Amino acid sequence: MSGRILVVDDEPEIRRALRTGLGYHAFEVRTVETGGEALTQAAGWRPDVVLLDLGLPGMSGFEVLAQLRQRGNRAAVIVVSVMPDETDKVRALDLGADDYVVKPFGMEELSARIRAVLRRQTAAAVDGEPVVRAGDLELDLARREVKVGNRLVHFTPTEYELLRYLALHAGKPVTHSTLLRQVWGEHAVGDTYNTRYVVAQIRKKLADNVAQPRYIVNEPGVGYRLKV
Repeated sequence: MSGRILVVDDEPEIRRALRTGLGYHAFEVRTVETGGEALTQAAGWRPDVVLLDLGLPGMSGFEVLAQLRQRGNRAAVIVVSVMPDETDKVRALDLGADDYVVKPFGMEELSARIRAVLRRQTAAAVDGEPVVRAGDLELDLARREVKVGNRLVHFTPTEYELLRYLALHAGKPVTHSTLLRQVWGEHAVGDTYNTRYVVAQIRKKLADNVAQPRYIVNEPGVGYRLKV
């Protein structure tokens, strides 16, 4: 799977390493070192994926990410940062990042994450209301049906909406605040008990083991991710 990758990082060694490593994996790569250059390239070259460092000089990576989303740019954004703080992860994901990778990382891991977001982009472009599968779990979003194997699983409207949102972003970490906003509304943001309780109910109905999850994975300090 190939694609256009824009690397945004102020460290020359990182830019060179990513250009070489991702080029080896058959990606077309361009590199820039500032937020302004990133926005220009994103608008003109239209990359499929932006690898975005948060600690940029001048315009921060957070500001670049916010402007990309405000301008309607549909490129997937993978934040690549030395900052492992959970607050930064949550902020980046809430601003519209598709994934978050902490430096140092392996090139195989990064390539796998890039391929994952490219697959999600392709699926979203083809299917308005897709059928999402995670192992033997199947969500038919058009029919609003959930099956485990051949067993039809019944959910409350709130449980279904939360699972549906995870399915629409399968493979991507989704924050507590995003789930609260999407399922309960703006007034509920901050009350993470809602998401924890409903996810627990969903897991119970799916017979999903928290210690070794087959479907819903905890993202510590962030939220949840539906496995693909």
